[in-house]
Amino acid sequence: MKIAISAESDRITGAVDTRFGRARGFIIYDTDTDGNVFIDNKQNLESAQGAGIQSAKTVINAGVAILITGNVGPKAYTTLQAAGIEIYTGAQGRVADAVEDYKNGKLRKADGANVESHW
Repeated sequence: MKIAISAESDRITGAVDTRFGRARGFIIYDTDTDGNVFIDNKQNLESAQGAGIQSAKTVINAGVAILITGNVGPKAYTTLQAAGIEIYTGAQGRVADAVEDYKNGKLRKADGANVESHW
C-alpha cells in the first residue's frame, strides 16, 4: 500500500509539511517494500488558486491509498475523498515518525477539512 505524506524536503527523515496544497512535496511511502520516493509540488507553491485540488490530483495520480498531512482544506478534502483516499490530519514532526504513528494507530482519520480555503 502507498501512503503520501506532505513533506518539507525529499527525505523521509525531514519534517512533515503542515500544509497540504502548498507543501513543498510529497513522500510516497510503500508499506510493501519499505521504500519511498519524493514527488515535487513546486508548481503549487505559489499558485494563486487551486493549489489544493492540483495537489490532490498529484497524490491521486501517485496511486496512494492514504494521505498524512498537517492540514487540508475543503476542496482538497472533497477531491481526495471522492478518489477513495483516507485522510489523516494533525501530523507534525518527522515524516518517518508520522508513518510510524499511522502504523501504530496514533493518527486520527479526518472527517472533513480542518482549515478554510486559501489557508
